[in-house]
Amino acid sequence: MVIYGVYIVSKSGGLIYNYDHNIPKVETEKTFGYPLDIKLQYENKKVVVVFGQRDGINVGHMLLSINGSPVTGCTTEDGRDVFDIIASKENYPLSLKFGRPRATTNEKIVLASMFYPLFALASQLSPVPKCSGIEILTADTFKLACFQTLTGVKFIVVTDPNMQGTDVVLKRIYELYSDYALKNPFYSLEMPIRCELFDTSLHTLLELVEKSGTANL
Repeated sequence: MVIYGVYIVSKSGGLIYNYDHNIPKVETEKTFGYPLDIKLQYENKKVVVVFGQRDGINVGHMLLSINGSPVTGCTTEDGRDVFDIIASKENYPLSLKFGRPRATTNEKIVLASMFYPLFALASQLSPVPKCSGIEILTADTFKLACFQTLTGVKFIVVTDPNMQGTDVVLKRIYELYSDYALKNPFYSLEMPIRCELFDTSLHTLLELVEKSGTANL
């Protein structure tokens, strides 16, 4: 059992908590000849692929290293400009390593705000009244499970597609939220959760689920 992440969305659709538990690294290294047959561009303080998917390298993947030298921004470890290296024929062949970048906090906030109307739309599309909305969304590489409380707060876990018992995990997370966030006198509803006891208890829960499953919850 693998749990990739946990998200909590407020009743107004804002992301109030997120935790990346077990995000797999997606990295591909390949040797290229001149001229480079993929197009790179500097975006959001990183060099990313914008055209030319091949051999596991996809649009949106970021450049991690050139000939083993880590890339930070658009420069290598020794201070050389990435685009100057790629443009010069005498530098080839080049070994380029690409990887999928992790979602930033801002990107997660946007994704949470997008899930909110999708959840509402699913409820409205139901031919039967009082639909609970999206509970399970399964893709080929992951499964998303959602539990909405009576107050409209949504608890979301993203797991591998074969995991069972996500409903039990979500309800245990809800119990932790009730015990450590709602009972915290310094916590305000609809605000981001900043509670060390909640963090620690959540991490312990996820590790227990991955090791022994949901039978002991």
